[in-house]
Amino acid sequence: FKLSANGGMIHVAEVVGAVGANATGKTTFMRILAGEIKADSGDIDSTAKVSYKPQYIKPTFEGTVRELFIDQIGPAYEGSFFKSEIARPMNLKFMMDRELATLSGGELQRVAISLCLARTADIYLLDEPSAYLDSTQRMQVSKTIRSVIEKTARSAVVIDHDVYMIDMISDSLLVFSGTPSKTGKAVGPLTMREGM
Repeated sequence: FKLSANGGMIHVAEVVGAVGANATGKTTFMRILAGEIKADSGDIDSTAKVSYKPQYIKPTFEGTVRELFIDQIGPAYEGSFFKSEIARPMNLKFMMDRELATLSGGELQRVAISLCLARTADIYLLDEPSAYLDSTQRMQVSKTIRSVIEKTARSAVVIDHDVYMIDMISDSLLVFSGTPSKTGKAVGPLTMREGM
């Protein structure tokens, strides 16, 4: 398997959606791509720098949202790209001076997605970005992910069960199937029409 920002599985400025039944390997696959776990067999030839937003997020950072961004992305926090393309559309303004531990699930999700997109990377991996978000927020998150990927000429893999969200942001699909918690198989990337 080749994970590359300029060829192979993912192309520049491409968003690959990953869909399929629960427990068929989507999150495990993404964690392997992120380097969190090692595959039982096979190799990943990766020359790409990865930014990963996991499925399950916890407020482990002790401090405010602003302090988290300054700590994690440094000077980019003050940059116009972060402010106009991520912070403003993700509606972070009123959270910046709040302690991370006080955020609701949806607020924490928006911070985690924003942090993932704000890091310098070749490929962005986002697992269940629609969790805890209402329909309006899901639409805005979809637009923001799509915009950042296009404007930075980077690539992304997005796992989500919200088919509308996947349809809005994806160029192609990985489709997972199998027996939940026993076997899983991925096919693709397929065109959106084939995948759906």
